[in-house]
Amino acid sequence: MNIITVGIDLAKNVFAVHGVDDNGKPVLVKPKVSRADLLPLIANLPPCLIGMEACSGAHHWARQFRQHGHTVKLMAPKFVAPYRMTGKKGKNDAADAAAICEAVTRPAMLFVPIKEEHQQIILCLHRTRQGFVEERTACYNRLRGLIAEFGIVLPQKVPAQPAGTRRTLNLTGHFEEGPSTTQPHPTMDHPTVWASGLPQDVDRHRQQTCTATVGVTGQGRDL
Repeated sequence: MNIITVGIDLAKNVFAVHGVDDNGKPVLVKPKVSRADLLPLIANLPPCLIGMEACSGAHHWARQFRQHGHTVKLMAPKFVAPYRMTGKKGKNDAADAAAICEAVTRPAMLFVPIKEEHQQIILCLHRTRQGFVEERTACYNRLRGLIAEFGIVLPQKVPAQPAGTRRTLNLTGHFEEGPSTTQPHPTMDHPTVWASGLPQDVDRHRQQTCTATVGVTGQGRDL
């Protein structure tokens, strides 16, 4: 079986493999290959060109296949779509594998560089941090909108936090810096405690605001 090009449609558990010979004739068509059987199947093939879409797990499989002497190339899914022939059965894994096998041989195709493990580790750190930043922003915006219902407008952006400190927000719309602690915040573990004390805090804030306003000549309402 002279296989020179193989297209693999990646998935979590079930993969589709499509291989052709030097004449472009399909000689290896396996629409369902389990995850445990994929690597032994590719390892038993003679060195050939393997094409895959640059999706989840593609770089891992590319590194595995290269260890067995294969040439692996990754492509963006949008560049593979024009080679997909749906036919009467519509889009399926077998058709995707055949399209990948055809697209990888195109001379003008643009390929994605294969990343090593240390490169992906750095990307994972960046993506994890970016996720935490987005969660923090969403949480702050949610609290900012809720507290605005009580007449308290917080800053639009969270100021930079010095290292080794912990920031708390008071109801005057300002941030207070304090020493860092590893103890969990009581309002995070017991949100009902914070909610039950919110009316008293709002009333106290209003009293402080009125007192400060009356103390300034020519400002505020006449009482």
